[in-house]
Amino acid sequence: MVEPRAPVSTITFIDNYCSVYRDLFADVRCFEAFKYLHLGMISDVPRKSLPAIAHAVGLSSDQVLHHCLTESSWSVAALQKRRLKLILQQLNGRAITLVIDETGDRKKGNTTDYVARQYIGNIGKIENSIVSVNAYGIVEQLTFPLLFKVFKPKHRLKPGEVHQTKLQLAQSIIQELVTFGFKIELVLADSFYGESSAFVSSLDALHLPWILAIRSNHGGWMPNEVEVTTSEWHRFERVFSNGSTEERYIHEVIFGRRFEHRYWTLTNDPAVLPDNSTWSVMSHLDEQRDHFDQIGNLSGLRPWVEYGFKQCKDKLGWADYRVTHYGQIERWWEIVSSAYLMVSLQFDGLNSCPNVSEEPLLEKFRTHAFWQSSSSWTSRLHNLQLVIQPYIYFCVLKPWLSVLAVPSLEQGFSYLIRMLNQFSGWQHCRTLSVSSNFSSA
Repeated sequence: MVEPRAPVSTITFIDNYCSVYRDLFADVRCFEAFKYLHLGMISDVPRKSLPAIAHAVGLSSDQVLHHCLTESSWSVAALQKRRLKLILQQLNGRAITLVIDETGDRKKGNTTDYVARQYIGNIGKIENSIVSVNAYGIVEQLTFPLLFKVFKPKHRLKPGEVHQTKLQLAQSIIQELVTFGFKIELVLADSFYGESSAFVSSLDALHLPWILAIRSNHGGWMPNEVEVTTSEWHRFERVFSNGSTEERYIHEVIFGRRFEHRYWTLTNDPAVLPDNSTWSVMSHLDEQRDHFDQIGNLSGLRPWVEYGFKQCKDKLGWADYRVTHYGQIERWWEIVSSAYLMVSLQFDGLNSCPNVSEEPLLEKFRTHAFWQSSSSWTSRLHNLQLVIQPYIYFCVLKPWLSVLAVPSLEQGFSYLIRMLNQFSGWQHCRTLSVSSNFSSA
């Protein structure tokens, strides 16, 4: 029996990360395409179409990438479970803040599965689009994608499919994550979820603490003789991820008497209550966190999911697919999620066992004129783009070197790439168990 050949190497830190998923790909060429997609998605190519990625990574055509998305036999469910298993291992017992929201992408025509005229929250209007409900985790102000589920409008359902609302999809996502073993210390969501009693009840049934946005005209049942009262405004310092602070104010809204669910108004100007900087939230937390300062700063974490969506869309190409069947779109979204996680793991991200032996090498990297010292996700991505830059540039120039030979240029690029490939990046510290629970479809 002929042994399958080893996959072609790309960039060391990408090869190391993708090796966790190697056994899920029976076809070595498909696994190579999987690695090339990770490389192309984190590159600075402005639009992550398959032809653009193929050009950036030195492939003569995008056929192998297209085949990986459309014809290959790998299981997106198995890949997703492996990714979640990896996150759970790297968390190493730490609890996460879970943010639930939906995102929509404009799509022309009706040939793409589940496209319909529907409301897109991120642009605030109805458009022809495909919408998904997404869950992101936050640990130490670092985001990472967990699960996504596409919303299927009733009139676009396929035979045998059952319609689920966005609220039901969100409940299903949370239940799956809890069943999978994630420890959730807080759930955050916007008013679409906060105004749903069924969604709120599902969180309480799972005994999950939560802070949910609500509409400013949110009401509650109370006797006629009882009035709505408010506490005095309490000043607090809103602390942002970069360490900066901003003066904010918060007071509690009390519907007759305090209940388990408590209601709050936050603003930066209590005298004027400007619409664009005043928020109403409802909370159900333990007594230690259910007070002014904690509510103000914890509720401020919710925009992190918009941050996550922005990076997936603007940096990794969430909406840049050119396929129409959802099974293929789902594969694209899962690889985008994997690429996002790969960035989060680098430079002591979620890594519970950082590679301290590489610190001298990283000290040298940090002397690069464009290296960014911030630990934010965008800075991690920017620095990884610097690491892959010579490889990408060489792939772009290589066709010219077959026309006009410049041996010294080729040797220089090869040497520089070898030097940068000394950075091994994240490597799992413990053997990732591949039980049937995680390897099956």
